Amino acid sequence: MLDPAGLFAAWAAFVVAAASPGPATLAVAAVSMRSGRGAGLRFGTGLGLGLAAWGLVAATGVGVVLEASEAALSVLKLAGGAYLLWLAWGAARSAVRTADATEPVSDDARWLRRGAILNLSNPKAVFAWMATLSLGVGAGAEPVQVATATALCAVTGGAIYAGYAVAFSAPGARAAYARARRGIEAAVAGLFALAGLGLIRSALAR
Repeated sequence: MLDPAGLFAAWAAFVVAAASPGPATLAVAAVSMRSGRGAGLRFGTGLGLGLAAWGLVAATGVGVVLEASEAALSVLKLAGGAYLLWLAWGAARSAVRTADATEPVSDDARWLRRGAILNLSNPKAVFAWMATLSLGVGAGAEPVQVATATALCAVTGGAIYAGYAVAFSAPGARAAYARARRGIEAAVAGLFALAGLGLIRSALAR
């Protein structure tokens, strides 16, 4: 049987974690301001898929194995750090360009792919999932409780990213971006660089 109180506890904890500022929310906001709502929604969908994949890892117990493997964690952290540094480089290049940095919305899957890679390259996501599910899924919980909590949180994560995309692609947000493009992109580059270096430092310290 389902435990509604446990599901709500897991969901509430997940909302706080997913909606809090971080590399994923920063990236979807930047993409939406720079390239419009279509690109932002596709990027957010990719983020949601990556997040759901980590949820599946946590729900099936693979996350416990991953947490115990220092080698696997280090590789994931190095890959995630490198990807964040690549994003920082792209934002820095945009900051120094003199031309308008807005880009046409593409019909291909590149934004979807980039969003998925960003969350898949973040090993901290699986630990957040494990902590979230532990609030609503106790020891010996029935599979339906685990599956329901995972599905509910995964859908909520996608909705949060979509909300960011809609909010930051609004005309006012894009106009503000156009006025302060260089400063915004420089700040984004700095935050991505800090996050990437933090992951790499954590991997090398293990």
